[in-house]
Amino acid sequence: MLVLPGPGLLLVLAGLLVLASEFPALGKYIDPVRDRAMKAAEDSVATPFRIVWSVLAGLALIAAGIVWGLVDSLPLSGWSTGSGLILSGIVLLVLLAWSYRRVKAKRKTQT
Repeated sequence: MLVLPGPGLLLVLAGLLVLASEFPALGKYIDPVRDRAMKAAEDSVATPFRIVWSVLAGLALIAAGIVWGLVDSLPLSGWSTGSGLILSGIVLLVLLAWSYRRVKAKRKTQT
């Protein structure tokens, strides 16, 4: 998902927050990563083209996961690989929807 910087950086931020709860020294990295992740999330839904492209990427991940789960002749075929791809597509779509709602609410409060 890092090829789509908005959702990818949000997951990096989530992982950093979890690690910082166990390792306080990582706390100094949270604010810069949060700023970049929120900017990337806003940029990922800035234009209809980016939204459509990201939705298509999420749907393609889900479709690839189904294919990998059903077709035995593919390398690393099986539902372990397929479920990982499906989960990645679902997480991408959820984070994209979250980004869209956040940006929409932010724009509404600015006007």
